Amino acid sequence: MLIKVFGAAVQGVDATIITIEVNSSRGCMFYLVGLPDSAVKESHRRIISALQVNNFKMPTSNLTINMAPADIRKEGAAYDLPLAMGMLAANETIASDKLSRYLIMGELSLDGSIQPIKGALPIAIKAREEGFEGIIIPQQNAREAAVVNNLKVYGVSNIKEVVSFLNNEMELQETIVNTREEFFAQQNIFDFDFAEVKGQENVKRALEVAAAGGHNLIMIGAPGSGKSMMAKRLPSILPPLSLSESLETTKIHSVAGKLGRNSSLITKRPFRDPHHTISSVALVGGGNYPQPGEISLAHNGVLFLDELAEFNRTVLEVLRQPLEDRNITISRVKWTVEYPASFMLIASMNPCPCGYYNHPTRACVCSTGQVQKYLNRISGPLLDRIDIQAEIVPVAFEEISDKRKAESSEAIRQRVIAARQIQEKRFANYPGIHCNAQMTSKLLAEFAQPDNQGLSLLKTAMERLNLSARAYDRILKVSRTIADLEGSEHIKSHHLGEAISYRNLDRENWAG
Repeated sequence: MLIKVFGAAVQGVDATIITIEVNSSRGCMFYLVGLPDSAVKESHRRIISALQVNNFKMPTSNLTINMAPADIRKEGAAYDLPLAMGMLAANETIASDKLSRYLIMGELSLDGSIQPIKGALPIAIKAREEGFEGIIIPQQNAREAAVVNNLKVYGVSNIKEVVSFLNNEMELQETIVNTREEFFAQQNIFDFDFAEVKGQENVKRALEVAAAGGHNLIMIGAPGSGKSMMAKRLPSILPPLSLSESLETTKIHSVAGKLGRNSSLITKRPFRDPHHTISSVALVGGGNYPQPGEISLAHNGVLFLDELAEFNRTVLEVLRQPLEDRNITISRVKWTVEYPASFMLIASMNPCPCGYYNHPTRACVCSTGQVQKYLNRISGPLLDRIDIQAEIVPVAFEEISDKRKAESSEAIRQRVIAARQIQEKRFANYPGIHCNAQMTSKLLAEFAQPDNQGLSLLKTAMERLNLSARAYDRILKVSRTIADLEGSEHIKSHHLGEAISYRNLDRENWAG
C-alpha cells in the first residue's frame, strides 16, 4: 500500500515541499531513503517509542520510505510527525483521505508529545502557495504560522490529537491571529528613551541623521561617555516596520529558531549586539547546517558592534561586501543559500588602548604610535563604508545633574519619519531603494548634487582630509539626509558642512 504525506524543508529563508512516500509490503525490514541526515534516520526509534507509549500498533510489514525530491538534504527532527503519520496510514491505523490536504511537521518526544520546530512561518507560506487546506504543526509554533491568512493552522501537543483528527474522531481548534491588530498594537512600545540621556546633543543629532537616512555610524570616545547607552536607544527613533518588512524579518528569525514560544510577528526593528569574540560564520551565517548570521538577524534593524577595535580583524572584513550589497550569499560545494542583510551598522570604540585620548580632564598614557596602531585595527575600506563618525566627550557634571528631561524619542522619531517619507516618495520608481543610504552613483548625480558654493566646500574638504571617492559619496548621501530633515529640496552648503563634520577619523591630526 502506497501512502503520501507532505512536509517541508527550509532552504535559506524559503521552504520547499517534501513528499514522504511510504510503501508497505510483505516482510519485516525498514528502509529510509531520500538523502536524510542522522537526525532524520534516528526518527525511527523516536516514532517506535511514541507509538508504543500511546498504544498504537507499530507496522510489522516491510516499510520503504522515500523523501522526495531526493536531491535535497533533509535535516533535523521536524520530520518525525509526518513520518509517523505515513507509517500509521500504511498500516491502516489511520484514514489516508485527509493526508493530501494538510502539510504536517513536528518533532516527537519518546512519550508522543510534540516539540517545536524551526521555520514554521516560511513553511506555512509555502503551504498556502501550494494550495494546501491547512497545516498541522506543534502548538508552540501555531501563532507564528497563523500570521499567514487563508490557511487553517492547527497546533497540536500530542500524537494522539493528530491521529484522532485524521480519523475524524475529534476536531482540532484552529489558531487565528489578527495580524494587523497585533502588529500595530506593539509598534510604539520601547524600553529605552532619549529623554533619559543628559547632554550629548551633537551625538543625538548624529544618531537622528543616521536614523533618517539609514546610514552606518561609529561613535568613538572615552569609557563611560554613553556610547552603548545611546546605541540601545536608536531603535526608539527608527521609523516603524511596514507589514511586509515585519513578515520578512519574522521569517529570518523563524528559520534561525530565535522566535519565542507562542510569538507571532516581530513588530519592532531588530537590535543585535554580538560579543566581540564572535566568529565570521556566526556573524555572516553558514555552517554545516546553514543558518542566518547576526547580520541577517539584524535585517531591517540595527547591528551594534560595541568595542569595535576588539573584534578580530578578519571577522570585521567580512562585513564589507554585505554593507554594500545588503545581502549575503553562502556558497559551499553542495549548496548555496542567500540571506537578506539590509541593516544599519552602529559601532562604538575607545580612541586608544587606555581609552582617554582627547579626554578633557584625564591624561592619556598611550604614545602616538600606540593610538595610531589601535585605530588601525579598523581597516580603511571598512571605515569608508561608515557614513557618520561621531566623537563623544564625557558629559559635564552640570548636565548630568540637570533635572530637566531631554527631548523624547517620540519627538525625534516624528522628524525621522517625515524625512523617510520624503525619501520613499523620491525613490518610488526605483525598486529596492528605500532610503538615502541605498542610493547608487546614478541616483546621487540625480538627487544629491550641491550648488557651486557647496562644490567648492566639498573640494576643499576632499583635499585637506585626503578623502576617497567612496567617502565623497558618503558625504553627499548624509548631506541629502540632512536636507531632508530640514525639508529642503536642494543641498545647501551648511548641509554639506555638517556632513563633512561627521568625518572625524579622516582628519590627519586626529591621532596626533
